[in-house]
Amino acid sequence: MRSFLVESALLSHGLASISNEELLGSWPFPQKNIVWLDHGEIVIGHMVDFLKFRLRKDNIYRIDYQFLSRAIKEHISGALTASGTMAVCEKLGFDLAVTCGMGGIGDIEAEKLCPDLPALLELPVALLTCGPKDVVDIAASFDWLSKRGVTVYLIGQDCYSGYIFNSVNLPLVTIRTEQVSLDQKGGLLLINQIPGEKKLDDLSLLKTAMAVAKKAEAEGQHYHPAANAEFDRLTGGYSSYLQFEALKNNVRLAAEICNL
Repeated sequence: MRSFLVESALLSHGLASISNEELLGSWPFPQKNIVWLDHGEIVIGHMVDFLKFRLRKDNIYRIDYQFLSRAIKEHISGALTASGTMAVCEKLGFDLAVTCGMGGIGDIEAEKLCPDLPALLELPVALLTCGPKDVVDIAASFDWLSKRGVTVYLIGQDCYSGYIFNSVNLPLVTIRTEQVSLDQKGGLLLINQIPGEKKLDDLSLLKTAMAVAKKAEAEGQHYHPAANAEFDRLTGGYSSYLQFEALKNNVRLAAEICNL
């Protein structure tokens, strides 16, 4: 039977307006499928288990696949990014990692090339996402994957319009859910994008949030949580709820793909 794990970075650091009570009350999945690291130990739990971890002060690290081995060795606690979740999937025999937004190529100091991209080349695990975030160079990210033979499918549509913004217009190969196969293992990126009518159109908000995130990065903070917090502020919480609903939709789709 196919199986999947859900990343914890967005749930930990990216949903500023959503309380623990709201997360628990609207998380409909009974399975243990959220994954994080607790003092170097891989934990797979229910939302109720994860929320105890979300409140902890040591939940500050964002652990990608390049950092995972060190984090385990040094007994670090932290949330797992998309690539970190892929690495745990490889370790434990899961077929699919589920995230909301993924990284790419950009001017983010800590990830000029986000580990999410090389993870798709190097790990025998598929990734289900809503697509590259608007803060990266989306076209360059897709080009990087294409030149290295990573298969990219857009589920049910043929054009990628951006993550939470209608920021680009890029054609991709389309696939229906029932056509998805995980037999390919690695080198497979599945994009279940947020509907365009739900995305934001005011690109000035994107520019503002990116500037705030760059300033935070220069001060030693993580870029993505800072960007998400500013999106949340600028949209009165809408961006947080949009991403949370999108993550839940991806979990539902993963269960369908894995026949669970």
